[in-house]
Amino acid sequence: MNITPTEQRASLGSLITGRAGVWVFAVAAVVLVGVLAVRLTKVLAVTPVVANRPVPTVSVTEVGISKVPTTVSIIGTIGARYDMPIGVEDAAGRVAAVLVEAGDHVKRGQILARLNVSILEPQVANLEAALEQARAEAELADAEYHRAQAVGASGALSAEETQRRKSTAVTAAAKVKFAEAQLTEAKARLARADIRAPEDGIILTRNVEVGQTALPGGEAMFRLSKAGQVEMKGQVAEQDLPLLSVGQQVNVRLTGTSKIYPGKIRLLGAVIDPATRLGIARIDLAPDPNLRPGAFARAEVTVSNAERAVLPQTAVLTDDRGSYVLIVNAQNKVERRAVRVSGIVQSGVTIAEGVAGTDQVIATAGAFLQEGEVVKPMLIVAGKS
Repeated sequence: MNITPTEQRASLGSLITGRAGVWVFAVAAVVLVGVLAVRLTKVLAVTPVVANRPVPTVSVTEVGISKVPTTVSIIGTIGARYDMPIGVEDAAGRVAAVLVEAGDHVKRGQILARLNVSILEPQVANLEAALEQARAEAELADAEYHRAQAVGASGALSAEETQRRKSTAVTAAAKVKFAEAQLTEAKARLARADIRAPEDGIILTRNVEVGQTALPGGEAMFRLSKAGQVEMKGQVAEQDLPLLSVGQQVNVRLTGTSKIYPGKIRLLGAVIDPATRLGIARIDLAPDPNLRPGAFARAEVTVSNAERAVLPQTAVLTDDRGSYVLIVNAQNKVERRAVRVSGIVQSGVTIAEGVAGTDQVIATAGAFLQEGEVVKPMLIVAGKS
């Protein structure tokens, strides 16, 4: 049987097409078997672990409600309420003696220091003698004037002579007054050579030494705290100043100490510093040896008490999306809840919004849990105040 070339090419194409189909089918079958094998392997490998994994127990707490005080902080320094500089009132002088030290309690009129009086004392003595002389001359002139009046009535002296003697007596009396004024001034200068305390109080600083020349208008020789009264001179943020009022109770602490010194606001500034945006507050304090002028202090004023939600600090977590807590929902699954933290108190973190009083919040180890994970909650007691 003779086969033409055209028939031979047709038979060869059919054979190739049939073999290709077989190969395609075989490859598809192998791929299907491989996929099924992989899935079966995963199921066999994972299912026993999942089936045997225990449900974790987590500690949960209910949202506590506490009275959270709203406080305003005042930063400042301790100072004397009445800081009185004491120095030379009149002419300059050399300091001859210093009788007190810083920290001494003094009484009004007590001598603190003395200036050299080697010039002032002779001046006073000279003026005292001049006053005695003026008085003697005035007495003589007055006596002569009275005699002239008696003799003049009989016509033995002229009216002009009587008038002259009267004028002499008046001039002598004026000289007495002038001498008295000069002596009084000199005695006052001599008295001011004794530097005295103007009020009862405590000597804060002493800036004078024996032999030093004290100048009027120069640096104060002493600084006196009247009656030992102290206060805190503080600064308050502009937005906090309207929350304060005169008479409010204040707790003051010195830097580095925990002791509280009670006080009250006695003065609030009338202006705000345009550069710092701070106002002035002055706080009255009871005298205490530890309240030394210049000490740095912080005061806190409680302006309100509001009930706020409070959670343990370990319950509040933070990531790039903000603060949040993990709660256990009705299906015992972990659920993320965003919260807004308003502050920190001794009992924990105050929450402004995001949780309700009935929520069960995971208290610890929340970072090891995932959203949607099934857990077994164990309630711990949340303190309420």
